[in-house]
Amino acid sequence: RLDALASLVCLMRGESAIVFCNFREMVDEVGSFLKKKGISVIVYHGGLEQKQRELALYKFKSGCAAVLVCTDLAARGLDIPEGRHIVHYHLPSSEEGYIHRTGRTARWNAEGSSYLILHSEERVPEYLPEDVADYPLPERVGRPAPPVWTTLYVGKGKKDKINKVDIAGFLYKKGGLIREDVGPIDIHDYYSYVSVSRSKVRQLLNLISGEKIKGMKTRIEIAK
Repeated sequence: RLDALASLVCLMRGESAIVFCNFREMVDEVGSFLKKKGISVIVYHGGLEQKQRELALYKFKSGCAAVLVCTDLAARGLDIPEGRHIVHYHLPSSEEGYIHRTGRTARWNAEGSSYLILHSEERVPEYLPEDVADYPLPERVGRPAPPVWTTLYVGKGKKDKINKVDIAGFLYKKGGLIREDVGPIDIHDYYSYVSVSRSKVRQLLNLISGEKIKGMKTRIEIAK
């Protein structure tokens, strides 16, 4: 089952995907397995601290991670973009659950796909059409390319009177980046996240080492 999921995700070629599991423990297990396969993945469930959940959603929304593995906590009520693909690693508990999960894709006339990964003893739920197509997986699949963005942690935020313009300007002036190298910036009270071009991140960190934002020293590093 894990191997089938990894192959399926690799065939998506880096397009955004949300993988639903029924248990927190399985979210962590699936996430760890995909990471070992070299797939950019983040996990999201109620057992994570608030700051961890915020970072996970930011990475997915900004394109710094292509795959979000989660419980049904992410099926409704969260401000996250739709995924190009929805994968039911576990069957949802009800038709309503299926609708909420699958509703995370193909919004506003966009295209999307929904997949069920079934054990041999499992059957397609009765509330789905009988003619659900099989999706054969090839024996060999290549790994998807890594995301073009990387998330940086900045140790200053709103309480330090830091805003998005301050961070962007700092990265342009001190880090040698241009507008196309900088993605979404998310400001919290005491820290911030910013996505930057993966190809520029190492050079950037060297250039800004020891530099100050608005006269303040701060920690800037790859978010983990």
